[in-house]
Amino acid sequence: MKKILTLGETDLTLSLSQIEYKTQVKDLQEKVRVLSHLANKKNRGTIAVFEGWDAAGKGGSIRRLTSTLDPRLYKVKSIAAPNDTEKKRHYLWRFWTIIPPAGQIGIFDRSWYGRVLVERVEGFAKPEEWQRAFSEINQFEEDLTLSGYMLMKFWLHISPEEQLNRFNGRKSDPLKRWKLTDEDWRNRDKWGLYEEAADEMFDKTSSPNAPWFIVPAIDKYYARVFILRKFCERLEKNLS
Repeated sequence: MKKILTLGETDLTLSLSQIEYKTQVKDLQEKVRVLSHLANKKNRGTIAVFEGWDAAGKGGSIRRLTSTLDPRLYKVKSIAAPNDTEKKRHYLWRFWTIIPPAGQIGIFDRSWYGRVLVERVEGFAKPEEWQRAFSEINQFEEDLTLSGYMLMKFWLHISPEEQLNRFNGRKSDPLKRWKLTDEDWRNRDKWGLYEEAADEMFDKTSSPNAPWFIVPAIDKYYARVFILRKFCERLEKNLS
C-alpha cells in the first residue's frame, strides 16, 4: 500500500467552486443511496470513522454523507469520554457493543482512536497502554474486515490559523457558540503533540482493508465531495 501522507505533507489549498460542488455532491449522494441499498441486500456492513481537528467540519461532512440514506440503514455514533461502567472494561469493549449489524452502516464521530490521540496526549493512558493500542486496534479492525465489514477512516485536516478563524466565528455567532468549549481552546496549545500522535497513528494503523484518508478540509466543499467519493469507491470495492 502506498505510504500515507503526513499532516504536514497534505495540500490544504485544494478547493472546489460552488458550481462544481453542487453538481458533484448531488451525483455522489445519489450514488451513496443506491450503493447503501445494494450493500444491505448483500448483507455487507460498512463502518466509517471520522476524526480530525476541532471545527474541521466532521459534523457537516457526516450530514452530507447521510442526507440521502434510508434512515433504517445507518446510525451515527457520537463518541464522548467513557462512563464509569466503560472505564472498568477494556477500552474497545464499548465499541464492540455498537458495531452495526451486517447490511447496515455505522458512522463514528470520534472513535476507538481516542486511545492513541486524546488519551495519549492528555495522559489518560500510560505510555505502555497507548503504545500497545496500535496492535490492539489493528487486530480489532482485522476482525471486522474478515467478518465482511468495509472499513474506512477519515481525518479532516485544517491549519491552526483556519481553526482559530472558525473558533472566533463560533464565538461571535449565538447559534454556534454552544459548539465551542474551554477544552477546544486548551487543545490548541497542544497542536504539535496531537499532530505527532496523528501522524504515528496513520503510519501504524492504515492498511489496505482499513485505510486512513487525510481530507484537506479548509475548503468545506472540497472536503465533503472528497469524503463522498472515497465512500463510494470503498463501497463499490467491497461489493464487487
